[in-house]
Amino acid sequence: MAANTAPIFSAKGDIEWTTVQTAANTTYDGTIGTPQIAFSASIDGGFVQRLRFKASGSATATVARVFINNGQSTGSAANNVLFDEITLAVTTATQTAATAVYELPLNIALPAGYRILTTLGTLQTAGGGWYTVAVGGSYSL
Repeated sequence: MAANTAPIFSAKGDIEWTTVQTAANTTYDGTIGTPQIAFSASIDGGFVQRLRFKASGSATATVARVFINNGQSTGSAANNVLFDEITLAVTTATQTAATAVYELPLNIALPAGYRILTTLGTLQTAGGGWYTVAVGGSYSL
């Protein structure tokens, strides 16, 4: 017999973001370097619909790695899993055209305390880098 026969919906929207990421992190387990928290599930859990990546000025081409963390230390590989990656192209800042936005659909429910972490594969040049915005919802009021 099914444990849950009723659909679950977010109690409220939850949009979270990182500071500008510039450091390189070449690990595939999220343990070394500077992973940043893009989303933290509330005490009742949360839902992440998608991640949006946007350059902060002129940015070097890189790969963004997305990890799921169980809410514990990122320093232990047992607490992180590489969930997905997305290629981010070189970006030149200009005042006459918009820079590209890269979206990575996730559509996942996270247990209470779980987090979405992001890292970049290559060092960004001075004045450049990437923001990550998580669009989702919280199951807590």
